[in-house]
Amino acid sequence: MAQGKSSGALDAVLAQMDVAAQKFHSAQADFQWDQFELVVDNTDTQKGTVYFLRSGGATQMAAQVRQFNGQPDAKDVVYKKGVLQFYQPAIDQMTVLHAGNNQQRFESFLTLGFGGGGSDLKKNWTITDQGTEIIDGIKTVKLDLVGKQASVRSMFLHVTIWVDPDRAISLKQQFFEPSGDIRTAFYRNIRYNRKVASSAFRIKTTAKTTTVEK
Repeated sequence: MAQGKSSGALDAVLAQMDVAAQKFHSAQADFQWDQFELVVDNTDTQKGTVYFLRSGGATQMAAQVRQFNGQPDAKDVVYKKGVLQFYQPAIDQMTVLHAGNNQQRFESFLTLGFGGGGSDLKKNWTITDQGTEIIDGIKTVKLDLVGKQASVRSMFLHVTIWVDPDRAISLKQQFFEPSGDIRTAFYRNIRYNRKVASSAFRIKTTAKTTTVEK
């Protein structure tokens, strides 16, 4: 890992994110999610739109996948109030996952990218400041994160985010799995604090949709 800055510089960045988090209400962005699998030396790419909305101190997230490896595809994800819904129109199946006691862990990942404050970041992660980097013309701070919870470290050895501290928004994220697999997320065309339609957080199903509860 690259040499981090002084603790004072990191504290200043986290304080800046705290201020930005107080101003964060919503965001919409185009995403590209790359999943690299080490064993087969292959990368799958999904593209679509992601939405975040903060209301009453709680954050909701929705993601609409519309491409898979350059071909049309459709999958919808919504997370709110501790419940994750994943709908696959191709098989007309809705998978519902209840965070339960893991809600804090779910939401620590959720706010990594959009609207999370520096104090929350510090509470859940051991942070190394790896300097600054320009992404899409925006000066970002590159932070490497190691989960403080063993359950998080069992999923990801570490996570790297490239965050715009003025908006508390990540433009890029990388998740490093114990298997050697790497998940990389890019967020572009970010619409910050603009109105997000409530319909983005409602998944349209059919009368024949099968629901699987987990």
